[in-house]
Amino acid sequence: MANLHPKSGDPKVTYEYRRKKNAEEMRMQVITFTMMIFFTVIAFAAVGAGFSKWFVVPFVLLLAIVQVIFQLYYFMHMSHKGHEAPQLFMYSGIVVAFVTILAFLTIIWL
Repeated sequence: MANLHPKSGDPKVTYEYRRKKNAEEMRMQVITFTMMIFFTVIAFAAVGAGFSKWFVVPFVLLLAIVQVIFQLYYFMHMSHKGHEAPQLFMYSGIVVAFVTILAFLTIIWL
């Protein structure tokens, strides 16, 4: 059991390695899910507490961005190897969308 390498010839070691990795992944998903529920409760509390909209809107947007990141990396498995190309396209799309919105806002308000 000292060698937990997944390419080991011993099927018992491979099974134990996969079982350990799956348990770690499930633990991270449960922790992330709990954090997302907590962030949602915090967002509802911020809106319900009657804070200024100048605080609430950016705060809720920040919590939403954090939740999107959690969704991508833990529930959509973007943290695993082999997902570099989809990450590149997603981040490129985010940059293009941000630049487009910034350009339109600049054109309209300046």
